[in-house]
Amino acid sequence: MKTLKKDGVQTVFHPIERFMRETHDTISFEIKATQNNGPFNFKPGQFNMLYVYGLGEVPISISGDPGHPGKMVHTVRAYGSVTSKMMHLKKGDGLGVKGPLGNGWPIEKLSGQDILLCAGGIGLAPLRPVIYYILAQRERYGQVTLLYGERTPADLIYRRQIEKWRGRFDVDIHITVDSARGGWHGNVGVVTSLIPRIRCDPANTFALICGPEIMMAYTIEALNHRGLADKQIYISMERNMKCGVGFCGHCQLGPIFICKDGPVFLFNEVAHLFRKAEM
Repeated sequence: MKTLKKDGVQTVFHPIERFMRETHDTISFEIKATQNNGPFNFKPGQFNMLYVYGLGEVPISISGDPGHPGKMVHTVRAYGSVTSKMMHLKKGDGLGVKGPLGNGWPIEKLSGQDILLCAGGIGLAPLRPVIYYILAQRERYGQVTLLYGERTPADLIYRRQIEKWRGRFDVDIHITVDSARGGWHGNVGVVTSLIPRIRCDPANTFALICGPEIMMAYTIEALNHRGLADKQIYISMERNMKCGVGFCGHCQLGPIFICKDGPVFLFNEVAHLFRKAEM
């Protein structure tokens, strides 16, 4: 197994075992990975640094099932040179993996609570392991609701899986798109347009949010109006990361480094920084 060591941190190259085309610019791929000769265990919300040999590396959330640690899955949307190159990799190609990194969602300590998941675009990928985790231990949680917004119907990811989740009848799923095309009969509008219509007990609900920063800001505002306090809201800010290990300073937000101290934060601990435009 090929390895690369840089700045004292080891990147291990694993062969890609399976590709799943999600949309025209988004893929998921599965790597059979090990960690210290054992299963690649991770917490929902953690990420890996993925390295394309000779080109560079990017931080990507792990989007697979934490209950199957031998199958490491990532979902990637093309937005730069490295991720665009990943679109053209094929089965058997080696991909460098460094991780898992980050703190993850505190899903274990939310046992007994109602869970509201709010995802914007590719932000559903870091939340998918949470859904796997909850459904594997469904009796430990109260009401579970997923709000998912995308640009267009063609950009929706995990379509088949979402339909399976809906078929369970123990997860309340609402989907919206910014622009309706191709015979779409669902909701049209931003994610916040879904919040007034959901069942929600503010005293017993914790929200987990991941998406573009503006989407998260408006979603938090809407949840505050529904009665959720900042201390009941967790956000993932992984979109801001670059090196993943606190060297480059790209993700610095005041005194914190998102890659080292996050990427998941209890919102009331970072609200004073998140809401400052100059940050």
